[in-house]
Amino acid sequence: MNPKEHISGLLLLLLVVISGGIWLDSAIFFRLLVGLGLGYALSRASLGFAGSVNRAYRAGSTKLLRNLMLLFFLTALACSALMIGGDHSGLKLSVNPINTGLLVGGLMFGFGMSIAGCCASGVLTYFSNNLLRPALALFFFGMGVYIAFPLQATQSWIRDSWFASASSSRGVFLPDLFSWDPLGGYVGALLLTALFGAIVSWLAIRFERQRRSSGRYIGVASETEQLAPSSIDLAEHKLFSAATYQALFVSRWKPVTGISVIVVMFVLLMGVTGGGWGASTPFGLWFGRLLIAFGMAPETVAAFAHKSVNAFTMPFFSHAVTVQNLGIIAGAVISLLLSGRFLSGFSRLPLSLMEVGLLALAGLSMGVGTRLANGCNVGALYTPIAHFSLSGWIFLAVMIAGGILGNALRKRVL
Repeated sequence: MNPKEHISGLLLLLLVVISGGIWLDSAIFFRLLVGLGLGYALSRASLGFAGSVNRAYRAGSTKLLRNLMLLFFLTALACSALMIGGDHSGLKLSVNPINTGLLVGGLMFGFGMSIAGCCASGVLTYFSNNLLRPALALFFFGMGVYIAFPLQATQSWIRDSWFASASSSRGVFLPDLFSWDPLGGYVGALLLTALFGAIVSWLAIRFERQRRSSGRYIGVASETEQLAPSSIDLAEHKLFSAATYQALFVSRWKPVTGISVIVVMFVLLMGVTGGGWGASTPFGLWFGRLLIAFGMAPETVAAFAHKSVNAFTMPFFSHAVTVQNLGIIAGAVISLLLSGRFLSGFSRLPLSLMEVGLLALAGLSMGVGTRLANGCNVGALYTPIAHFSLSGWIFLAVMIAGGILGNALRKRVL
């Protein structure tokens, strides 16, 4: 037990929630709470999008990748309850275009993600056990997003889709392919989503078995810890006891628990805001604010990015996704503090010039990639799949390919 960390975690939670409730309007405060839930679940259950490729390549484990397939299907299933029978006029569905930008951007994003060890949401949770690495990745990520804003705003190979279904001019909405089924296409869309996830899981299992048979399977410590059966029976202990605290706040969540919390957070977000989970755009806005802080005119910064001046000058805590991103950082930190893992897991290792260069390359590649693909692992992968966009599955394929290339480069260089 680490009382100082546990108390610090509780105080931080109270500080964030109380101050947010006082100073933020209700819509922004809701975003803060969603961010807290996402950050806590990602950290407590050791879930992350970047790890799905990195763990497979480096350790031979595909458990995380297979868990993500379950996350995708369950989220799509839950979201269908908000979509069936409606005209979608109140929803902002992420049916993204299928084009050159998606392919190149997904490849670039996977490449950078594998080198940095985190993605857009991952860099936020990464702050909970390191500072320098995520700070460098975030800086160059933001730079990449900002310098590619003009491309996203003007280029047809990023904005226009090669294919479009009946109800969407932007891309392929899977229910449109099964409009004849009893629920307006959603039965077929859900079955197709399950099939895609099953194919990925089957390939992942075959890959892991091959690594095991060749003696190149290492495994992941957090996954081993999650598989261990719980030795704590809450019925045998008092409510206010060390054993109860261990079970409630310290023991790692099983993946299905983390998945369940993320699904709930996603559906709440969609139900309240009408849209899905996004994370990468604020990084570019933050970089623009930094340019303004160093003397550039707001009008110049905004004109380059093809955005309004207000996007870079509005009160910082008035931007919904910015506050949600900060909530993810706070949620991850709170998780580690409450579990007593914050100081023990905090890395202070210095970086070599080669590592700094790789992080710069990774951040830029990810940032530019998000603008070409119209999103990151949550904006171009998770949310589109949950919204039945075919683009999400294509992004997954090219992101994995980019992740393999990035890991190969990282292995050769480091």
